[in-house]
Amino acid sequence: MKQLLIIRHAKSSWDYSIMNDFDRPLNERGHHDAMLMATRLIEKKINIDAFISSPAKRAFTTATYFAEAFGEKEKNIITFPELYHAPADVFYNVISKTNDSFDSIAVFSHNPGITEFVNQLTNRQIVNMPTCAVFAVKANVTYWKLFPAAKKEFLFFDFPKLNS
Repeated sequence: MKQLLIIRHAKSSWDYSIMNDFDRPLNERGHHDAMLMATRLIEKKINIDAFISSPAKRAFTTATYFAEAFGEKEKNIITFPELYHAPADVFYNVISKTNDSFDSIAVFSHNPGITEFVNQLTNRQIVNMPTCAVFAVKANVTYWKLFPAAKKEFLFFDFPKLNS
């Protein structure tokens, strides 16, 4: 059984108009929401074996909050440059390359591709993945390379403003 958590980066800052998109940091709300959502996953007793992220600052920083909450070091976050503004098919490619020793992975990336991707996973449709949203599914497969074609079961969808 493999479990996938798709997580959109937390709220980023637009304070620096001359900064390029790739280097935009999280804003104050983003830092708060990343900690909040990592804590919610821990409270749900979710296990995460690997953290996979776009290398863009806002996605990687979000992944760092989650990794640290789960007792993992920042240096162990796996980055894939192709996750930066990735279309849905890139998510499948990255997931297929995941080490099979990991049963539960969290993938951090960006809209609009992340919303497109989660809408292909199950019949549960999301209009828009809010910042720091988590969409979780599982598939009864042993190897990540089988995940793209496998039937997925929706587990949950959560985001910072859901229960506030």
